Amino acid sequence: MPQMSRQDPLIEHHTVDYVPLAERHGKARDLFTLWFSTNIAPLPIVTGAMVAQVFHLNLMWGLLAIALGHLLGGIVIALASAQGPRMGIPQMVQSRGQFGRYGALLIVFFAALIYIGFFISNIVLAGKSIVGIVPSVPVPASILIGALSATAIGVIGYRFIHTLNRIGTWVMGSALLAGFVYIFAHDLPADFLTRGGFNAAGWLATVSLGVIWQISFSPYTSDYSRYLPADIGITRPFIATYLGATLGTILSFAFGLVAALATPEGTEAMVAVKQATGALGPILMVLFLLNIISHNALNLYGAVLSIITSIQTFASRWTPSIKVRVVLSGVILAGCCMVALGASADFIAQFIGLILALLLVLVPWASINLIDFYLIKRGVYDIASIFQADGGVYGRFNLHAIVAYFIGIIVQLPFANTSLYVGPWANLVEGADLSWLVGLVVTCPLYYCLATRGQAQKVRAVKLGYTD
Repeated sequence: MPQMSRQDPLIEHHTVDYVPLAERHGKARDLFTLWFSTNIAPLPIVTGAMVAQVFHLNLMWGLLAIALGHLLGGIVIALASAQGPRMGIPQMVQSRGQFGRYGALLIVFFAALIYIGFFISNIVLAGKSIVGIVPSVPVPASILIGALSATAIGVIGYRFIHTLNRIGTWVMGSALLAGFVYIFAHDLPADFLTRGGFNAAGWLATVSLGVIWQISFSPYTSDYSRYLPADIGITRPFIATYLGATLGTILSFAFGLVAALATPEGTEAMVAVKQATGALGPILMVLFLLNIISHNALNLYGAVLSIITSIQTFASRWTPSIKVRVVLSGVILAGCCMVALGASADFIAQFIGLILALLLVLVPWASINLIDFYLIKRGVYDIASIFQADGGVYGRFNLHAIVAYFIGIIVQLPFANTSLYVGPWANLVEGADLSWLVGLVVTCPLYYCLATRGQAQKVRAVKLGYTD
């Protein structure tokens, strides 16, 4: 098969279809730079500041909880990312091989909702950042500038997103390290090391937040690894993604925590960053703005692929073109801007609460996805069946996956502690949402038992001549 020409257009021409082997390109290290750069942004920094401001941990206990949470959650995102080179399709399309062609629709819907929610929150952040840098620019205009810039990157697609993040890794990584140096090179408050302390609820809540943060990326990780050569294996993509995602988020969360402790108690997170970094603050604000825009392109890209996946479920012969991706990007842009322009002052806090609530539906999906890929099918899927109108060998619905999925959601509800719903056993550890742990512990073995039993029944049926 001919190798891909270097004259291929800049704008990505694939949407949710399979990426042929002849068009594969890139290195595993591209996954490190993508996930490292993506996570050095205001939202994780603001969330890191919550460790001191909301959970009342001191520096030592806060850093330990941040590191442990992300190191645990990073396993999920890395395992999901490593599937991309083997499959050559987006993560949500792959779910058809686990839930069936129509059975995958529900999780695709939730994934699109999460992407759109992230996109809106980030254009609000971008708008605020632009106003903070250039106060004369009206807030609505600032929001539109941030949204249009992210949309342009998302429309261009895969190659451009990776290129920007390769550059961003060096720029943002250096800027964040310079920020740390600046803070510790200047006088710190007397209570910098002693403000807060240890409390089990706050510590477990911080660990849970780290796990949740990483899992929330898992529905679209293989979207950014599916172009890698198929013979790259599992280990290299896993390590590159794991190190990039965990190091980037740990640094950002830690920076938010340090900035919060380096300023008077009660200072708003991004104001704390500006105050703590002095002359470096305005430079960081500009870089953070650029990173918000680059990061937000991933959310738009994922939302578009999810919507296309949903539509194509009912039109198996339809192969979406670049024009479809552009039109859908424009529609999402318009809708999100309308919501962002009317967003309340506490929108970001409300959004974080929504993401924590949506974890109830992500944890069972991630459990089924990983068990199916690594233990049941061992990375061997019939790609042609995934695109067939009747689901091919995977059928329209896989009841084993669907049953395990809904049970995985139900068992979490009594332990849920979110802004949308609080279960009767939510305060076993006050302030900490441990429902995700229950979801993992129940869904993983349940799906494995159902799937392996189903396979054994099929084998027996074939031997007895009950099937073709």
